[in-house]
Amino acid sequence: MIAQEHIFNSGTELAETLAKEVADRLGRALEERGTASIAVSGGSTPKLFFQALSRHELDWKNISVTLVDERFVPPESDRSNHKLVADNLLQNAAAYAYFVPLYQFFATPEDAATLATVKTEAICDPFDVVILGMGTDGHTASFFPGGDNLEEALDLDEERAVLPMAAETAGEERLTFNLSALHDARFLVLHIEGAAKKETLEKAKSDLDEEDMPVRAVLNRADSPVHIYWAP
Repeated sequence: MIAQEHIFNSGTELAETLAKEVADRLGRALEERGTASIAVSGGSTPKLFFQALSRHELDWKNISVTLVDERFVPPESDRSNHKLVADNLLQNAAAYAYFVPLYQFFATPEDAATLATVKTEAICDPFDVVILGMGTDGHTASFFPGGDNLEEALDLDEERAVLPMAAETAGEERLTFNLSALHDARFLVLHIEGAAKKETLEKAKSDLDEEDMPVRAVLNRADSPVHIYWAP
């Protein structure tokens, strides 16, 4: 397990610092290859980070943005991570970014995952930046304890990048990038806030089964150090 911890006094300080670091890395990727890619998490935690990143002047039209996971709900739903990103990240300078949604208008998450894999194939080999969140149950992306496809999602030999996922604690059915598509990101971040999630992270560092604490799989198997950004 190789991790670098970055601790901040507030969520605002964390958001501004992380946004600058991510913008610098995306900028370097643009200089080197002319394109860059980032996959971000949903939930309420990254809002300030999204807003801070959206104000950085980059060649956004050549930056691909996608989600590490998504609820199987249409983008106009208040539960949609697509809506969260559209309202908070794809604004200001970042309004010109190329956004690749995971949700697709299909009857089943299985079919949606198949098309999302095709649509994201060109941008995740590997991602320049991946920003993961974490729940107090130790889930990250949509790797939920007890998830019906969890073993497949954590399999580094899994070829399909996006998988459907259902779990008793997940609410809606989900779409998620599998671990093999995320673990080799050039800059891999675990963004967490609050004492409860810090406690979960400490548990994840102990000798627990990855299927009981899926975030352990990220910490254990990442190709480069996992950068943990935490604020109270």
